[in-house]
Amino acid sequence: MRKYSLISIKTSQSADFEFNFSVFIMAKSKSSKGWLKEHFDDQYVKRSQDEGVRSRAVYKLQELDDKDKLIKPGMNIVDLGAAPGGWSEYVAKKLNEKGTVVATDILPMDHLDGVTFIKGDFREEDVLNNILSQLENNQVDLVLSDMAPNITGVDSIDQPSSIYLVELALDFAQQTLTKKGRFLVKVFQGSGFDEYLKAVKSSFNQVKIRKPKASRARSREVYIFAEGLK
Repeated sequence: MRKYSLISIKTSQSADFEFNFSVFIMAKSKSSKGWLKEHFDDQYVKRSQDEGVRSRAVYKLQELDDKDKLIKPGMNIVDLGAAPGGWSEYVAKKLNEKGTVVATDILPMDHLDGVTFIKGDFREEDVLNNILSQLENNQVDLVLSDMAPNITGVDSIDQPSSIYLVELALDFAQQTLTKKGRFLVKVFQGSGFDEYLKAVKSSFNQVKIRKPKASRARSREVYIFAEGLK
């Protein structure tokens, strides 16, 4: 196991908490009714409610998995910024107890069968050690990150915060993945995106950019899928 370098940064939040925070802010705006109607008319929101899954984000992962065959039996998988657990729920069902899923977030997450949840900040040494111990100190086969910062509505604040989080996820992946390991991370296009993509390409042998159908068309989010550490 390679040694993990602990770095100090500001606290992050999960992607789904970003959504909750955004709803709170937008509910105070004049356009809130239109936005909320768009949200609740969204086919993936309706589908998630009908199927009883934890978030619409699961359909993004499902599409990416169908396309790139991300998840295979026997894998050790870490889900960063996992709450409320949509991605972890999908992964656990896909592995069907033939592998290990460790989810972590600074927010609480309800229990999921087949998933070990660690509440805390993975930058902190005790949290990191707990993650590694759950994996029996084996290296990771797949690191997932759907993290995003709380949205302020000010791009000069939001975009750097977003890039900071994905840099964290990349650092975690570099330190914990096997040589054939895989990394899937959500990134918002904008300032710092090109530099981040170059950093990923310098670390992995294969890098692809994906925009799943479940991502809203107006969203700047894309997913970078990388595999094979250099």
